Amino acid sequence: MKKYTSDWKDIAQSYYEKSLSLAVLILLFSFLVSPKMEIKAYHREVTVIKTIELPPEIKERIKPPEQTVKPQIQIIVDEDELTDDDEDIEIIETIATTTLDPYEVKAPPEQFGKTSKFVVFEDPPVRLKAVPPVYPDFAKRSGIEGDVWVEAEILISGKVGAVEIIQSLQSGPGGLDEAAIKAVKQWEYQPAKSGGKSIAVWVKFPVKFSLN
Repeated sequence: MKKYTSDWKDIAQSYYEKSLSLAVLILLFSFLVSPKMEIKAYHREVTVIKTIELPPEIKERIKPPEQTVKPQIQIIVDEDELTDDDEDIEIIETIATTTLDPYEVKAPPEQFGKTSKFVVFEDPPVRLKAVPPVYPDFAKRSGIEGDVWVEAEILISGKVGAVEIIQSLQSGPGGLDEAAIKAVKQWEYQPAKSGGKSIAVWVKFPVKFSLN
């Protein structure tokens, strides 16, 4: 059996001729089929705006725009025609001007029970107003007397914040603890001071219940 051998250069040369012929045919076909294209030159126009100063005599001839005057309507209220419902309307003649200072620093609201019980102070709080407790009927009929020891939080404003019972006067229902707390919350103090500044502190004291 005979074997045939061929050089690869001959094969490549044959394909090169075929591909070149095909490329030429495609270019010719595209030029014949495609529409004709015209290239126009770009023309740029430049517009120059000049400002001129009007002479004074021309400025005097130009009239300024007329200002329209808003009509003013006068409202007359006849008091004889007012009904009963209209009498309740409050007429405010003037409104006072208010001024707001954007740089004013407002103190944060005081929170009850947030003061530490281990605060050192130089001047203790001074009681300015004391409201006596209301004696409960059950304790009054039972003849219960004595002291209810409380611990109260005196705020920077001098008001009483949180109030805690340290020692009750009796065991069981009687209402003495609640009466003591309700009374102490209405008391007012001159706040304690440390370094010349008012501070919040806790103080302990008895609330007396006496039938006499």
